[in-house]
Amino acid sequence: MHMVKVVPYNPDWPKLFEEEAAKITDALGKNCIRIHHVGSTSVPGLAAKPIIDMIPVVRDILKVNSSALEALGYISQGEYGMAFRRLFHKGKTERTHHMHIWEEGNPEIDKHLLFRDYLIKNPIEAKRYADLKYQLIEEAKKLPNLTQQQMNIHYMCNKDPLIREMRQKSGYEGLSIVQALMDDEWRNYHRIRGTDVNLGKIEAKNHYHFVLIKCSDVIGMFHIELFENGCAILHHLAIDAAYQNQGHEVMLRKLAEKWANHQGCEI
Repeated sequence: MHMVKVVPYNPDWPKLFEEEAAKITDALGKNCIRIHHVGSTSVPGLAAKPIIDMIPVVRDILKVNSSALEALGYISQGEYGMAFRRLFHKGKTERTHHMHIWEEGNPEIDKHLLFRDYLIKNPIEAKRYADLKYQLIEEAKKLPNLTQQQMNIHYMCNKDPLIREMRQKSGYEGLSIVQALMDDEWRNYHRIRGTDVNLGKIEAKNHYHFVLIKCSDVIGMFHIELFENGCAILHHLAIDAAYQNQGHEVMLRKLAEKWANHQGCEI
């Protein structure tokens, strides 16, 4: 794993996006509705990792032509922790592109577009974001006895509070489900489930643990088990007390069932 690299804005980034978007549009065919340039490389003047982030919006996430994308040099990462996403990256030693494919109507699309547009409209906030990036890179270099992966985690985790703040300012209010992977997600998972918040990760074969996120706050959880015979068991589902009786329980159950269906479970 390579250390996160942040570089000054490159005016060629929009052109690189357009060139790649044309290839991806052809590869995805009629399933592709549009492709958005997102992430820091989409914000003029903003320092960024030199990786083009893109969101192809498709009609049916289950009909994404992975083989056609792999022929372009992309490597599939599956959902990679985010339900209903298809993640691909390009570049084996040096990443050049990240592709997050979402189905039309998924709130994750608005989350990225609103964040991008907020930074474009607020250059002072964009500079604040860039300054934090440089600061965290320098801090990570000075941390003793850490691997590059640990340095990268330090960088990503310490960006998160500012990203959450700006996401709220952008007006995003969507709901999404992600696998509980980060420490904060696990603490909230256990808090909402009613178990010891210090329990940490729960790992067992074919068991999956998700949290429901509203904007940037964890407000729900569910635990589901998948079986090879096409059956899924929903073991636990809970909503934070402050968000109960607002329809979130029904919505989360439907999302859990939809996710199980996408994994091939019919029962």
